[in-house]
Amino acid sequence: MMTNVGYLPEETSSFVGRRAELARLHTALTTRRMTTLIGPGGVGKTRLALRAARAVADRYADGAWWADLSPLSDDRLLLPTVSDAVGLADHTLRMPVEALCEWLGDKHLLLVLDSAEHLRGPCSHLLAEILTTSPALTVLVTSRQPLGTRGEHIVEVPPLPVDGAPDALQLFADRLRATDPRAGLDAPGDEAAAAEICRRLEGIPLAIELAAAGIGRHSVAQLATRFDAPGLTVGVSGAHGSSGAAGLPGGVGAAADPGTSRLDLLADETAWPRRHRTLRTAIGWSHELCTPLERLLWARLTPLRTDFDAEVAREVCAGGPLTPGEVDRALQGLVAQSVVQRDGDRYRMLDTLREYGRMWLTELGEARAAADRHAHSFLGLARRAHEGWTGPDQVSWYHTVSDTHLDLCAALEHLLAHDVEGAQEMAGRVGFFWACCGHLSEARNYAQRALDAGPVEGPHRTRLQWVLGVAALLQSDFATAEKYGALCTATALYDRDDEGMLGATYLSGLTQLMTGQPAAALEAAGRVLRMTEGVPVDSGHRLRCRLVTVFALTALGRLAESEAAATALRRACERGGEFWTRSYVDYQLALIALLQGRPDASAAHARAMLAGKHRLRDSFGIALGLDLLAAAIAAQGAGAQAARVYGTGHAYWRMVGHPQRGTPELGPVRERCELQARAAVGDEAYQRAFERGQSDNAEVGLAAALRTELQL
Repeated sequence: MMTNVGYLPEETSSFVGRRAELARLHTALTTRRMTTLIGPGGVGKTRLALRAARAVADRYADGAWWADLSPLSDDRLLLPTVSDAVGLADHTLRMPVEALCEWLGDKHLLLVLDSAEHLRGPCSHLLAEILTTSPALTVLVTSRQPLGTRGEHIVEVPPLPVDGAPDALQLFADRLRATDPRAGLDAPGDEAAAAEICRRLEGIPLAIELAAAGIGRHSVAQLATRFDAPGLTVGVSGAHGSSGAAGLPGGVGAAADPGTSRLDLLADETAWPRRHRTLRTAIGWSHELCTPLERLLWARLTPLRTDFDAEVAREVCAGGPLTPGEVDRALQGLVAQSVVQRDGDRYRMLDTLREYGRMWLTELGEARAAADRHAHSFLGLARRAHEGWTGPDQVSWYHTVSDTHLDLCAALEHLLAHDVEGAQEMAGRVGFFWACCGHLSEARNYAQRALDAGPVEGPHRTRLQWVLGVAALLQSDFATAEKYGALCTATALYDRDDEGMLGATYLSGLTQLMTGQPAAALEAAGRVLRMTEGVPVDSGHRLRCRLVTVFALTALGRLAESEAAATALRRACERGGEFWTRSYVDYQLALIALLQGRPDASAAHARAMLAGKHRLRDSFGIALGLDLLAAAIAAQGAGAQAARVYGTGHAYWRMVGHPQRGTPELGPVRERCELQARAAVGDEAYQRAFERGQSDNAEVGLAAALRTELQL
């Protein structure tokens, strides 16, 4: 859900109590620069942080932004995750921490880092950097332990009170009704039994929610009796009771020596602080209520880092006794037990419950097999996304690749260690999506590691070289882009790979265009298009190679030819449902119209380009389009409106870490139109409008720019 500015997750269930904690946290957020909420897993730190952040979001000119760190297995993706969270998609060669510090330097915002306990050292180091360079930044962290950062203010989150306050009982009743709207605590003795359950669970919210979810299989009174059972631990009867590995169908994955079982540690009264044991008791009891196949699914879901749908669950988890149909049934059972949360057709598991499932996965001896299934599922996703590049689902594939970024990275890490050929294929197929989504550093890193991991031949090698070149080009590293363009060409010629030749020519052609060699780009693109006439007209590489021709003709001043080529290319893109190339064709049509003295037509094409780039979440393309739209508006005499759009464009350029960019011929046009805008309204009015556009929330500014009416 969007706040006025920034992004916070939606609250999908009721919020109970916590008035005193919210008051303390509100004071901390308005008087301290860094606050850490600490407490055991399941105590409600995330919900409290979200409610507090939402309450104060409007106090921050640049909003409140949320980064969930729970899916990160180590610190390699910490910086990219935080950068994504605050809207930075850096397209430069700078160190990522330098880019982030610069981006946040003048921001007045609240940054929330959720679930930082497993990255305490790296988080502490990162926050020390950004708090030093960003004087108006406020940080809220949730963690099971303090980070130890200088200036850190600690707020401990206790369980809900269970004596003399109704909060825990209210939570139990709310979750009971969420499971079954007809349920309640109306039968004689129910309320007293529920209060006793909450007391025995020591007011820990997650434990109470899991207990409430068990009412479907027990009455409230029966549930209270279960928690009265002496010696109840984490669902472990002896070492392996009904919830252990031996309880799975056919003894699947039965554990070895019970004396060395990791689950024994959870039954050890000395191994965990009391509240941790209480939560693990509740989780273990919930696990015990699950059917054997539900327990197996619980374990097998744990490699997933991001939200997932039922199809992904089947791909990653099916096997042995868990048929695809059984996965569907078991998944609904886990939802009913509140082990898995459902939002529409998407599912997710809380990190605390994932930890428990991960232990069972290891206990079953299935950790490697589960990681293999996960990696090959996401390799399949990369193949399907690559094949769907020019189809009607292109936008959907962009969003899927962007939204599953952490799972794709985890799959690549596993494949690099265990299946190099699979890693090479995957990095090549997903790399261009990543480059367009702003993950340039990851695209280059994984492509280079895949090339270095072992011998690679054929299209996989060409794709990896191409990804490296495209990422370098977008980072203005033209020497590297030129190098990989030449390597791609040589490799594709050797392999007689027509698709590879088209891709290499696109890369080399764009590099030549950006370095002022449009004639060379035009000649090479024309030659390769003739050489590869057997490649389908709707091939992604062919469409992009034709785009080079359009850019080159415009740069050479052959505007009538360029317009004709662009119009034909746009029709080809429309037929195939292709948006990425089409949006750059719209950009060229806007530039051609502006150069021909038709600013109204130019503005219409620029808005079409921006609409396409917005659908693809392409900040770099949006920045280009806003500059061109501002120039077209200025050429129509609307100086203040042009200045505001220029200001919004500047905000997007900052998102990608660049000053204004574009092919060389755009610079003089942009300069001339900016002077026109200043002349139309005067320097002072121009500056006010520019600053308004620059300070607007980016989405708000873009929406204003896309309106068609001119305010003359």
